[in-house]
Order: sequence, then structure tokens, then C-alpha cells
Amino acid sequence: TKAWEVDTLRGHMNNVSCVMFHAKQDIIVSNSEDKSIRIWDATKRTGIQTFRREHDRFWILSAHPEMNLLAAGHDSGMIVFKLERERPAFAVSGDIIFYTKERFLRCYEFSSQRDTQVIPIRRPGSTSLNQSPKTLSYSPTENAVLICSDVDGGSYELYVIPKDSAGRGDSGQEAKRGTGGSAVFVARNRFAVLDKSSNQVLVKNLKNEIVKKSGLPFPADAIFYAGTGNLLCRAEDRVYIFDLQQRLVIGDLQTPFIKYVVWSNDMESVALLSKHAIVIASKKLVHQCTLHETIRVKSGAWDDNGVFIYTTLNHIKYCLPNGDSGIIRTLDVPIYITKVSGNTIFCLDRDGKNRAIVIDATEYVFKLSLLRKRYDHVMSMIRNSQLCGQAMIAYLQQKGFPEVALHFVKDERTRFNLALESGNIQIAVASAKEIDERDHWYRLGVEALRQGNAGIVEYAYQRTKNFERLSFLYLITGNMDKLTKMLKIAEVKNDVMGQFHNALYLGDVRERIKILENAGHLPLAYITATTHGLQDVAERLAAELGDSVPSLPEGKQPSLLMPPMPVMCGGDWPLLRVMKGIFEGGLDNVGRGTAHEEEEEVEGDWGDELDMVDVNGLANGDVTAIMEDGEVGEENEEEGGWDLEDLELPPEAETPRASVNAHSAVFVAPTPGMPVSQIWTQRSSLAAEHAAAGNFDTAMRLLNRQLGIRNFIPLRSMFLDLHTGSHTYLRAFSSAPVVSLAVERGWNESASPNVRGPPALVYNFSQMEEKLRAGYLRQQELAAYFTHCNLQMPHLRLALLNAMTVCYKAKNLATAANFARRLLETNPTVENQAKMARQVLQAAERNMIDASELNYDFRNPFVVCGATYVPIYRGQKDVSCPYCSSRFVPSQEGQLCTVCDLAVVGADASGLLCSPSQVR
Repeated sequence: TKAWEVDTLRGHMNNVSCVMFHAKQDIIVSNSEDKSIRIWDATKRTGIQTFRREHDRFWILSAHPEMNLLAAGHDSGMIVFKLERERPAFAVSGDIIFYTKERFLRCYEFSSQRDTQVIPIRRPGSTSLNQSPKTLSYSPTENAVLICSDVDGGSYELYVIPKDSAGRGDSGQEAKRGTGGSAVFVARNRFAVLDKSSNQVLVKNLKNEIVKKSGLPFPADAIFYAGTGNLLCRAEDRVYIFDLQQRLVIGDLQTPFIKYVVWSNDMESVALLSKHAIVIASKKLVHQCTLHETIRVKSGAWDDNGVFIYTTLNHIKYCLPNGDSGIIRTLDVPIYITKVSGNTIFCLDRDGKNRAIVIDATEYVFKLSLLRKRYDHVMSMIRNSQLCGQAMIAYLQQKGFPEVALHFVKDERTRFNLALESGNIQIAVASAKEIDERDHWYRLGVEALRQGNAGIVEYAYQRTKNFERLSFLYLITGNMDKLTKMLKIAEVKNDVMGQFHNALYLGDVRERIKILENAGHLPLAYITATTHGLQDVAERLAAELGDSVPSLPEGKQPSLLMPPMPVMCGGDWPLLRVMKGIFEGGLDNVGRGTAHEEEEEVEGDWGDELDMVDVNGLANGDVTAIMEDGEVGEENEEEGGWDLEDLELPPEAETPRASVNAHSAVFVAPTPGMPVSQIWTQRSSLAAEHAAAGNFDTAMRLLNRQLGIRNFIPLRSMFLDLHTGSHTYLRAFSSAPVVSLAVERGWNESASPNVRGPPALVYNFSQMEEKLRAGYLRQQELAAYFTHCNLQMPHLRLALLNAMTVCYKAKNLATAANFARRLLETNPTVENQAKMARQVLQAAERNMIDASELNYDFRNPFVVCGATYVPIYRGQKDVSCPYCSSRFVPSQEGQLCTVCDLAVVGADASGLLCSPSQVR
């Protein structure tokens, strides 16, 4: 074979280390030791693009066999990159989607899945790669399309699609072009363009003429559609909703760098997509939830139920309104979701082809129904769907629906745990029987005791042979008959300590003496008999003890220690009659009787493993024989307890019922009433009433929205005062917490309990007005006192000028005239001061009266109290500080001096000794 040189590609400045043809595009890729990778047009033999590194030489190239990825090795490592953006620009409107592919604008109809070529679009002016459009905006009323690109600082092209162009794709037209960072339609025949250089939004018509300019109050780098007349603007780490008509910011939200914005069908919610996060917010950018991903988020769309469906590089996922998420299915290649309709996801792949993917939406529809409390849908899906799996069970447990999870579970251990969590004792008993392990019976007993179900507690303790707990249960429920049986069983078991405890519970003194005597504790038996007045037994024991009879303390009056006699034998706690749960009605058939089953009395009967011995029918010799045969010994847990097969046992008892008046264990608890403080927050938009209710968070939000307040630290004490002042507290029992009661305005005994008033007012405007008037008077008095201080002349003039001004404004003309005369007597050097003093004096001489009486008499010499700042006139009684000689009113005697903070006011002091000569 022969080879001919066709052409030479020149541009590298050093050895070319590797070169290759691209698998899908008509280009050549080469790298070199000159630290660059060059892309060549294989047709034109010209360079298209160059990638450089500062310090690394490139040595090898490789292309991905299926994806648009290249890998290049260099001195310090390897880079993987792609040559151009693969996401097609598209816009969805109803049942159609417009998107760009190659050099054409295409239209795809979702219902018929018909794809048509609409019009050709302009070729990019540059020959470099990555020139494809970035975004596309569509106006359905004018049938116009805006195609935006970020090349060379950003530009847009406006096409008005002719009505007869569908399907032809050859009707070329001249597009209207312009520059701008972003461009979107904001009205029927208006579109907005972002001018980054001036930070303005230019509103243009379809003739590409500017009709309005709006400056943005924040630096924006991109704009998105946000409803008619509104724009969603991206500015660094925040997004804003900007009203073009009113030129106001409607809402803002802090977010990561946003790449795409997806609005719900009703425009009530918006999904903000960044590189690794999704932020869900309302139409006014009120934050709802944030979802973080470890790999890149590619696209998303809202389904008809309000669930956001999104894709990452290799998954289709969902996000519920509360932030819960999950995986719908995996992906072989990345896709870009365009629309979600029912169980079908419409999307574009990286080749620009429309695809329809059928998904199973059962999981997220089920979770959404639980979230929105659509329990009829939940019941239907439980009956008709396959929703099993540990993930679903864990989700139901986490969200507080263990009774729903019971319907999916077949494993008895899991059913037992769920039944305990949901309080379903009946199912827990059935599962415990199947498992039959000591730990599960113990946990069942604890839960039954918490619910007050004494019958199940007794049954669980019997199955585990927990005689100590069983005896104590009979004691607290007052079941003396069964407690007597427990005493006999302890005797058969040769459990001396158990016998003595049961005898104490029963108050059986003779039995205690017998137990002590049999155990060899004759002195204790003698003391017990003597203390309780059993002289015959005491004499018999004294004869046995002989000289070892213990002496009893004299002079003390013993008292009989007996357990309280039960007034009535306690059983199960009474149950409230409440509505049946929504998940009943044929879903739960475990442990459920017929609809007309007779209610049986709960007796707490003995189980078959308890092996109750009829000790009343046994003689002592019989028991001795049994013990000698070894059939009654210590408990062997591995063999399920003790063996008393030869004993005469009572008939086997049935398992006690979990409830005496219910045919199902799943119930909805009674709904508690709404606290008054919660009613205040729901009915009011006043920040003070929210603070009074204790809802400080909403109070701060209201103040932030109404007054722009961000620093609430100075208001902390006021918030706490409002809350504590609007509640009173009622003491309850010693073991119960205090009862908090909200103080309502206008409450009376005849008011309906359903009518709730706002918080009671502590101050009204008249009281506040009085405090304000007193404050004005106090201001004049303090200004007047200050003029009598020993000040330098310039400072005294300022004090006189201030006192004259405040008194004149308060209509105290006589007092103001006095200050004006004193000011003029100082011969002020500032002309304005003298002029103002003369004007005040002239105005006051027409009407020399005071509108209000001040505690100030300039004719009578005085000193000012160092604590209360009131005048002490000559001749009035006062006290002084022995250290600094400050004067005080007599009421301050005995207090620490507020001037020096050292001595006690009015103390009888001898005076300071500072020299030995003073002592002589």
C-alpha cells in the first residue's frame, strides 16, 4: 500500500505526542509537549479550539467509546473533559416542547409523540466548539421563541414562528438579535433582557425595541421567568423575585449558585436547581425544603400531584413537599426531564432525541398521601399495591405510622416491634407467642403495664416465670387470693426469700414466724412473735432457745406494720371510647373477633407454662416426695422453666384479651384542644401578641418584615416580659407540673368556652400618655437643676440655653423667661444665643405663666439629691455621705452612697485619721 500526504495541520510548538479522530464529530484532537491540546476541523483543516496547562506536558489521549468524553494524560496526572455542552435548550408549553437540535428549532407533541422540524436557526459566527444555545423561552400567544447563548458575553435571537411552518422546517426568516446576559418572556408580547454592564433589565417588544428600563437594587447575573410581569433574578448566593411593574423585590432567598429554575404547573411552587442541591420554595420564595445530592443534579419537572421529579447523572429521583426523597429508578445514560405525566416521564437525551420512560410512582404517591392525610388513598394502595420492603417499613416508623407498617410485615419479630410502637397489644401478644422468647415477653409486659393492661402483664410475667414482678403486680392490684397462691408456689419452689416477701405483702405474721423458724433464725422468729403479741408461739420458741432468748428494748411502744387493705381488686385501666382508626375495616385480621362477640371479663388467668400447684390439696408429705423426686428444682431457662408434671394443676387458661370493649387494637386518640396561646398566633398578625403567646420565632419574622429589624437582642427582655405577663400559673398536685393559663382580654364567666380573646393589655394609651407627660416634666426639671451646677461660663450658657428651650416648648413661659434673663446676664459671645434669649424673653413677658408645675424654685437655694436628683431646699432636712459629703434626702439614709460607692449615707462616722498626732 501507499500513503500520500493530503494536508498538514500546523500549530503545535513542540513534539506532537498523540493524535486521534473523534468518534462522533468531524474533528481531530491532538496534544503535544508544548502543554496544549488542540482541536482541528477535519474538513477545513483549521484549528478550532486550544486547551492549555501552565506546567504540564501532554502525552496521551483517549476517547470514551460511547459518551462525549475525552481523557488526556500529562506530567502530573490526567484530566477528563468534554468538548461542548450536551444539554439541549428547550421550553415546555402545555402539550408541546420546543427544543434546539443541530441547526434547527424542533417541536415535539407529548400526546401524539410527533416530532417536527420548525425553522432553521442561525449558524454560530465563531468556528469554535460549545456554541450551542443555552436557554430557550417561548410565548404561546405570539408563537415566538427566544434563543439565548452565553458566547461572547451573552446574546439572544428572537424568532416569530409562522403558523404554516410546522412540519416544513425550511421557512427561513431573519431573526431579531441583541446582546444580553439572559432573555425571557415576561408578558404576551414583551420580553426582558438583562444588561449586566448597567445592572438593568430592558423590557422589549417583539420588534426588539426597548419600551422600559428597570434598574435592579442588587447585582444580578441571570434572570428567569417567574410569572407574568415578574422575574426571578440570580445574584451571587441569593435569588430575588422582582416585580417589573412596581419595581419592588417581592421575596428573596439564600441559595447555592442556581443553574436552572422549574415552576410547578400552578405556579405556586418553584424548584431551584444548583450543581449539587435542590431548593423548593413558594412563589414568594418562602423556603420549604432543601435537598442535597452527592452527584450532579441534571434536570427536573413537577408532576400533577405536586411532587418534584428530578434526575442526577445515574438516577431518577423524587422530592416530596416536606423534603423526603427517594430513588425511582437508575439510568444508563443521563437524561433531561421535560415533562411528567402520570407514570410517564418525557425527556431529552444527550443526542437530542425525545424519549418516554414509564416509571412506578406507587412509592412516592403513597408517601404523599400519608403526608397530606389522604387515608382513603392509603387504604386503597395497601390493598392493591406491593409496597413491602424494609425501606418502606422504616419510613412509616420514622413518620409515626407504625400501625400502617403492620399491614406490610410478615416477619414476626418486626411485627412485634411495630405493634409495641403503635400500642397494639393484641398483635404484640400474637407475635410474642410465635417468637416465644424471654426478652420479647418481658418487653410485652413493660408495654402492657404502661397501658394499664393488668391481664396481659400477668400473662407475660407468667410466661417468663418472673415471680417477683408477679407478686408485686398482685400487691398493687390488691389481688390477695393470687398473692396467697404465690406464697404457696414459693414454698413449693423452696424459695425462702420469695416466701418471706409474699408473707410481708400479705401481712401474715404467723407465716413469717414459720418461715424464720424453718430457716433456722429462731431469735428473729421469737422477736417477731413477741412484738406482734403471739405469746403462745413466743413461749414455745423461748423454750427452744433456752438461755439464748434475745432481749427486747424497753420503753418503746411498738406499732403494727401491715400492708394497706385493698378496698377493691384492681383490673385493667378504663379505656376511652374513641373513633376507630382509618386503617381499620378489614385490613387487620390478626386477633380480631366477630362483630357481635360477647365481651368477656378479663381475669388475668394463668398460662399453661405457669404450672400452678394446687397446694391446698397436697399434704406436706406429698410436697416432700415431689421435691425428693427432683421434678421441682431451680429454673432452667434453656428448657423453658420448671417441670411439675406430677402436680395437680388447674385447667389451662386462655390468653387474656387485650381490650374488653374493642374489636380492634388500632384507634385514633382523642384530639386535644388547641391552647389559647396557639389561637393568638393564628388569629393575629401583631408581633406583640405572637411574643405574648411564646412564639418568638414568628414574632421576629413579623418585625423583620414590617420594620426590617434583624438584631433582636435588645428586645429579648421585652419578649420575655410579654410572655410571662400574659400567663398565670395554677399550682396542681405535688407530683404534677403547674398549669399555665393564658390571660385573655375581656374574659368573664358567662363567655362561651369556644370564644377566645386576645391577650389582656397591661398598659393602655392613657397610661402611656401619663408616663410620657411625666417624662417631659422630668426633662425640664433636670435641665433646670443642671443650670445651678458650678460650670465654666461657656458650658453654663449651653445649659441655660437648653433649659430655656425645653421650658419654652412646654409652655412654661415664666420659667423660660428666668433662664433667658440669666443667659443674657452672662453676656453671651455667640450672637444667636443672645438673639434667641431676647426673643424668648419678649414672648414670655406677654404671658408670664407656667402651663405645668415643676419641682423647681430658682429663688430658694438648694442642692440636688445624689440618688433621686430632686432639689433639697435650704431649711429642709437632709443626710450626707461621711466620705464624699454628697447630700441626700432622708429616705436614702442607710443606703450605699451612689456618688462614691464607698460609704453608707447618714452613717455616724468619727472622721478620717491620717496622722499619729491626731490620736494624741
